[in-house]
Amino acid sequence: MILTDAIGQAHARAPDARIVSLVPSITELLCDLGLASQLVGRTGFCIHPADTVRAIAKVGGTKDVNLDKLRRLAPTHVVVNIDENEKPTVDEIARFVPHVVVTHPNAPRDNLDLVRLMGGIFGRDSEAERWCADFEAELARLRAQPKQPRHVLYCIWKDPWMSVSPETYIARMLAELGWTVPDLGAARYPSFAWTAALLNGIDEVLLSTEPYRFTEEHTRGLAAQLGKPVRLVDGEMFSWYGSRALQGLRYLQALR
Repeated sequence: MILTDAIGQAHARAPDARIVSLVPSITELLCDLGLASQLVGRTGFCIHPADTVRAIAKVGGTKDVNLDKLRRLAPTHVVVNIDENEKPTVDEIARFVPHVVVTHPNAPRDNLDLVRLMGGIFGRDSEAERWCADFEAELARLRAQPKQPRHVLYCIWKDPWMSVSPETYIARMLAELGWTVPDLGAARYPSFAWTAALLNGIDEVLLSTEPYRFTEEHTRGLAAQLGKPVRLVDGEMFSWYGSRALQGLRYLQALR
């Protein structure tokens, strides 16, 4: 079994792999690296690129994988993520799949190791290096601009309201702008209450379009309720590593 994260480099080369991806952002990455024909399974949340993934079999969701369907696809490799997928499920998959690739990017630059890892395992090194060069250039452009310190509350869910901790990939994407999120406890994705102390410590509320589908209607209603600036942001641009992370860097520049 392959057990590594986005920072590790230990892997066995498998250019003829049969791949199931249980990570939406990595499904898109594998397609962009030219591996769509080897993707035999995906989750229902793997929606990009739409025309390509439509032909790839679904095996349930990121949290509720249909193991019987997965087993019938006879994959040689299953790609999972520590935040996206449940450990008991991954442990069960490892019982019948030869190689499980475990990923866990925590910061924008981790994308370089992630993409090289995928390119290295599945024989797409040159494609991976081209992507990494584009990413490095885009990140350098973003970092060349002055940061604009701002305290923001990034909301991912309501009922209960939930945010992100400073240790998450999302928070570290925000940090590229000089924006910080409050420390709301030990959880990586903490729940919170709208207290005066919390509101006094932030400049703006950001409502993400995923995983909860916040809309402009939510934005207007919450702004009126809180008396604080509230902005709707594209959650994929902040939380999807791999292919969409490159677009995410450009999105950050436009957002600033």
